[in-house]
Amino acid sequence: MQKITPFLWFDNQAEEAMNFYVSVFRNSKVLSVQRYGQEAAEVSGRPKGSVMTASFLLDGQEFVALNGGPVYRISPAISFVVNCETQEEVDEYWKRLTEGGEEVQCGWLTDKFGVSWQIVPTQLDKLLSDPDPVKSGRVMQAMLQMKKIDIAGLKRAYEQQP
Repeated sequence: MQKITPFLWFDNQAEEAMNFYVSVFRNSKVLSVQRYGQEAAEVSGRPKGSVMTASFLLDGQEFVALNGGPVYRISPAISFVVNCETQEEVDEYWKRLTEGGEEVQCGWLTDKFGVSWQIVPTQLDKLLSDPDPVKSGRVMQAMLQMKKIDIAGLKRAYEQQP
């Protein structure tokens, strides 16, 4: 059992969100779905038998989703970083997670459920951490112009190629 588990609060979309995320990420699966029983349904105002919580793994990381109603909303103040080795991987996650969602800036997106994701190539940290502040500054400036991160564009900025 992992020490810390992200817990996502949805109005009524916990099961739909879980199934979507499990379809996007490799090595993922549904773990369990708990439904509101009679007593919990009466207290919560939720229909008996509707999904209360859904537990799932995304590439080995456990998550729980709750149908808690409209009391709380997901915000970009919390996001999930997806580290990608290749441009193909960046492109794949970007395409899938922006379906019905919104492209934001600098590798950030909001999916159709309002959850914020950062799709980040692993090379970005190396380029931004270069001891030469001119090179790392050019990489930062290039990234600030991007929505989806383009690894080749970052490398061109780093090497100062037009």
